[in-house]
Amino acid sequence: MKNINELTSTVDFSVCTLVTDFDEYREMIASFNRAGFTDADTEFLYVDNSNGNTEDGYSGLNKFLNRASGKYIIICHQDILLKFDDVGVLKQRLAEMDRLDPDWAVLGNAGYGDFNTKLYRITDPWGADQKIGTLPARARSLDENFLLVKNDANLALSHDLKGFHLYATDLCALADMLGWNAYVIDFHLYHKSGGNCNESFFASKNAFMDKYARIVRPMAIRTTCTMMLITSAPFLNRIINKKLFYSIRKRLDSLFR
Repeated sequence: MKNINELTSTVDFSVCTLVTDFDEYREMIASFNRAGFTDADTEFLYVDNSNGNTEDGYSGLNKFLNRASGKYIIICHQDILLKFDDVGVLKQRLAEMDRLDPDWAVLGNAGYGDFNTKLYRITDPWGADQKIGTLPARARSLDENFLLVKNDANLALSHDLKGFHLYATDLCALADMLGWNAYVIDFHLYHKSGGNCNESFFASKNAFMDKYARIVRPMAIRTTCTMMLITSAPFLNRIINKKLFYSIRKRLDSLFR
């Protein structure tokens, strides 16, 4: 028998990647090794998409999140290189996050906070040594090139979305619904790609918007012990869910029967 609270992760980090090019993937792993991610504290997991996409961003990452044994799950593109910051810097950033907000669950190196608040710490084809925003900073969306997920948060991505775009934004949104927070941190690395908003991106965007339009609509929920009418306005919810409101509604229903 095992006490669930006494179970621990077998390694500090699980580095998880969807792989289409194993030469590029091996170059990525070598950069992690040089940055101090060794077999003693890191496992490297991949999905083999080299002969066709056996998994997409959503299904593949759900497998990583479900099966990785690391305390922290790093989900990254095969075309990143740790040329700048190393594992020591990352551990400092993690300790900082634990002090700042124990309810953090997802970290990245690029994203947006409020609608117009750009948050970046990266070198990519758009610019070298980019540092935008006061980091760490709360984020509503993150870029997919580098994500770090707290395994204990038990997060997953949407089952009803597919493709290779916006899965980090989906992860941030679902984490928020579960009471966790996402941040952009000061962890500098090199990403070879500047991104590609192709036709599949816009298909993913439409699917994402359609899904969240269903989620965020007003809801009427009845349980075995209560009824709830939920809108996007908390103050209004308090008013329309008072017993007096239901009493008035019942009387009106009886009058018009």
